[in-house]
Amino acid sequence: MFNLVWNKRLLLLGIFSSVLFIAGCDSDDDETVVYTEEFADADFTATDWTEATHSKDADPDFTEVFDDTQVKRFDFVITEERWQAMLDDMTSIYGTFGQSSSGPGLSDTDEDPVFMPADVYYEGTQWYRVGIRFKGNSSLQTSWQAGILKLSFKMDFDEFEDDYPQIDNQRFYGFKKFSLKNNYDDDSQLREKVASEVFKDAGLAVSNTAFYTVYVDHGDGPEYFGLYTLVEEIDDTVIDTQFSSDDGNLYKPEDDGAMFIEGSFNEDDFEKKTNEDEEDWSDIIALFDALHDDSRTTDPETWRSNLEDVFDVDGFLKYLAINGAIQNWDTYGVMPHNFYLYNDPDTSKLTWIPWDNNEALQDGKQGGALELDFSDLNDSYWPLISKIYADEEYQAIYDAYLLEVINDSFEISKMQAKYDTYSALIEPYATSELSGYSFLSSSTSFYQAITELNEHVEDRTDEVTDYLEEQE
Repeated sequence: MFNLVWNKRLLLLGIFSSVLFIAGCDSDDDETVVYTEEFADADFTATDWTEATHSKDADPDFTEVFDDTQVKRFDFVITEERWQAMLDDMTSIYGTFGQSSSGPGLSDTDEDPVFMPADVYYEGTQWYRVGIRFKGNSSLQTSWQAGILKLSFKMDFDEFEDDYPQIDNQRFYGFKKFSLKNNYDDDSQLREKVASEVFKDAGLAVSNTAFYTVYVDHGDGPEYFGLYTLVEEIDDTVIDTQFSSDDGNLYKPEDDGAMFIEGSFNEDDFEKKTNEDEEDWSDIIALFDALHDDSRTTDPETWRSNLEDVFDVDGFLKYLAINGAIQNWDTYGVMPHNFYLYNDPDTSKLTWIPWDNNEALQDGKQGGALELDFSDLNDSYWPLISKIYADEEYQAIYDAYLLEVINDSFEISKMQAKYDTYSALIEPYATSELSGYSFLSSSTSFYQAITELNEHVEDRTDEVTDYLEEQE
């Protein structure tokens, strides 16, 4: 059994056939107390296992998993003790559920919540001892402290394979892991999916997404946790299927170094998601060096050539155009996160991959999304934008992509048809969310949010058109 009275952050260690928890001591404690749960459920047969549904040898089945025409359902079944351990761990990180932190702002922590094994059911089929944990940063903390249990999840289908040999290399239709986003701060519950599709329609590498309802049974039967957006993981199948190879370096930049200010590079701010054992950040360093080289003002042609040798500038300019047209404040230019960089083996260039788009398709917070001409950009803080946009040739490419975006991937009639289709699809699930498991104040909030999205695409088209006329 778990002892559920813990004082501080829990550390989860898989050791042989047990889960070991170490509780930190308060300053007046004399010793660390260790709690252990034996995996009493390790003796089972994976009777639902088939090559197509569970095996690593199966190719990812995008049609099955990311179906745009229906809302599918996941059921999580987890023991009462393990669920309580997840909640207690959250308490150790963020404080008491439903209570704000005592200090100003949000807690600054890089601790991930603990994984626990749970069985996952989908379409009558069972996946065994899948690792699940809560995920997120400010959205996770804010939801927890607001007393809303509709928290985002990370799913890893072979996280506990060392403890359960029966699930060695377990997959879900060819996928190892997913993010289940809770559509935080989005009354429409469409932004994560729709923004990703705009990037995808424009030809950028980006996660596939789909709508799922989530039910959790932690001892008292299934509880409806609400409507979620399932998001394909970049370091799982995105780089494997949208590039020729997944052998390149994949980075998830975060914090000060991810602003690309000259002299700010440090390895900790460029977490490696592939090739982790190779302590080599030379491709990122080369990008810093090329970006900040003095030739930008003395010999722009050479500067552009050297930058393009190490960075997919054209792809970044297209990303900037899409991001500007749709508005997305919670990423580079305002916040130093929510993107990946992948060193494409075909080109040996770092490629920009968008991530975490639930705050897109609105003006947003923290001063709002950037102006199309970046007139509100702090040049010294965000040099990857300021230096590239200041180059006349690059600005012309950016402007051309803006026109392309409003005429194609973010075209008014296309977007409004998409909003109509998806809002009708999810309406029964979004408006039936339960108190304590929803960010909606009422069903009216959902309908109003859809109206705002339809108006937004019209307003943004006008803004882009006005900007382009000013450039002539």
